[in-house]
Amino acid sequence: MSVIKPSIPKGTRDFSPSVMANRNFIFETIKTVFKKFGYQEIQTPAMENLSTLTGKYGDEGDKLIFKVLNSGDYLAKANLDNLTNRNSSAISPEISEKALRYDLTVPFARYVVMHQNEITFPFKRFQIQNVWRADKPQKGRYREFYQCDADVVGSDSLLNEADFILIYDEALSKLGLKDFNIKINNRKILSGIAEIIGKPELIVDLTIAIDKIDKIGLLGVCDELLTRGFSDIDIEILKPLILLGGTNNEKIETLKIVLSSSVTGLKGIFEIETIFKYLDSFEMINGKLELDITLARGLNYYTGAIFEVKTNEAAMGSIGGGGRYDDLTGMFGLKNLSGVGISFGADRIYDVLEELNLFPETKNQLTQILITNSDIDSERYALPLLQKLRNEGVAVEIYHQSAKLKKQLKYADDKNIKYVAIIGTEEIESNQITLKNMHSGEQQRFLIQDLINKFKALKP
Repeated sequence: MSVIKPSIPKGTRDFSPSVMANRNFIFETIKTVFKKFGYQEIQTPAMENLSTLTGKYGDEGDKLIFKVLNSGDYLAKANLDNLTNRNSSAISPEISEKALRYDLTVPFARYVVMHQNEITFPFKRFQIQNVWRADKPQKGRYREFYQCDADVVGSDSLLNEADFILIYDEALSKLGLKDFNIKINNRKILSGIAEIIGKPELIVDLTIAIDKIDKIGLLGVCDELLTRGFSDIDIEILKPLILLGGTNNEKIETLKIVLSSSVTGLKGIFEIETIFKYLDSFEMINGKLELDITLARGLNYYTGAIFEVKTNEAAMGSIGGGGRYDDLTGMFGLKNLSGVGISFGADRIYDVLEELNLFPETKNQLTQILITNSDIDSERYALPLLQKLRNEGVAVEIYHQSAKLKKQLKYADDKNIKYVAIIGTEEIESNQITLKNMHSGEQQRFLIQDLINKFKALKP
């Protein structure tokens, strides 16, 4: 039998225990904040019906959906002409009825429609699960990755937008970030800008172009606008808006003048002002709220406020984003249900925290204490202590077999276990335990109950 070299598919990753401890630190921190703001967790299947996903992400998005072959003889029902002509688009629905989820948003919309009689509206949910995209793997882009989303549907209130800004501020601050911008804009303002230059039909082209300003600069944006049907006169009107500076209030006052003839644009300004007024009642921790007219977001189903979060402490793109959308569930037959949602970029946040050395050291200490095992007598002496510590919620393990102390200390060191409880003849005779701090090298004798009390006090 030939030996198969172990490998994993491109764009996927294994996560070691230390990496998982850090990832869970991110997820648990964000999850705690979501719950604090009244959001409830749901999960949806890794697989959805292919018909649920297709047609929701555009032609390019549909090409990135991982399809799952039907079980059994999946070619039995395939059209012979399609097979002969190698017509993949026609063959796909014949041989595949299911697909791995592309994101969490469409499955969430499907969930709301299917469970509409069981849930209370407004429905506030969060979801932290993996998604799959048949994208070209590259640095920071994977075929399997996690999304960390929160949405509320069934409410038009702009209090929800204010809450999401506060969620970003609190969660990222709790993760240790101290300097980040929470950018906000409104798609109605962008529509108003397209209206005043007489090109409302080119709103999508406008947003695609100006959303690239951080990557290609003002000249690059102007060149792209020209290729998308805008004139030199249009661009001269747009330039001051793209470069709009000043405080948030100064930007708003300028926009009111520029968009005075656009009902849509003025409504967008009113919504931004309302969100800012709600936030006047709160103190931000570390986040800086910034009205950014160039913020457009790539997804065209946003209809109101849009968000993006960027850290100033590391060279990294967006670490979060979202916005207001109308009729998300309309695609599944439940009309006129407005919603708003945000997402945390967990993988990018991980890279930032790692670069800034912000992961707590204790998160990598999965076991708090190792009890040594030198012979059958020490093993018998250790087992009741092992049980008592575990009953108190202490993460503790005993070395799996009798071995030399040096080998057991190396095991503890390799696993980053801070404390080792050493049991030898002297300890058994005196009914004590010698506790060694692996970080400092300090050793101290404890009575068994005193040792238990010490670790009860150290519990997180």
